Amino acid sequence: SPKMMENKVFLSFTFYSTILILKMYVVAIITGQVRLRKKAFANPEDALRNGGLQFYRQDPDVERCRRAHRNDMENIFPFLFLGAIYSLLDPSPTVARIHFLIFCVGRIVHTIAYLLQLRAPTRSVAYSVAQLPCFSMALQILLATTPYW
Repeated sequence: SPKMMENKVFLSFTFYSTILILKMYVVAIITGQVRLRKKAFANPEDALRNGGLQFYRQDPDVERCRRAHRNDMENIFPFLFLGAIYSLLDPSPTVARIHFLIFCVGRIVHTIAYLLQLRAPTRSVAYSVAQLPCFSMALQILLATTPYW
């Protein structure tokens, strides 16, 4: 709608959120590909279709993909809430964009570090960096809403 197009902060938030959601879909697709390649299926019917019940099993590489995906859900879903509410606080568009960009880049680096098993502490640093804008947005939301509680 035209109203949404006027809100630069919300447009920026929408852009970065969509990138992150697409990244999550990519991780899900990679997980499925690794399942097929390693023949490690979560459901007996999938194992039977792909060679037999012995392939209804866990695999370390599949579990790594699943952990990366779960970590995304634990971090990106809260970001979607915080970023949407933060966008309503009328922050500086530049400051807001920096918040969203840092989170997005941090999460992309986190996923790459997770899936490619990059040397520690790459993944945990990426995780921590991505948390900073979330804490900042949460604090600003609390400060803005405290007078009303």
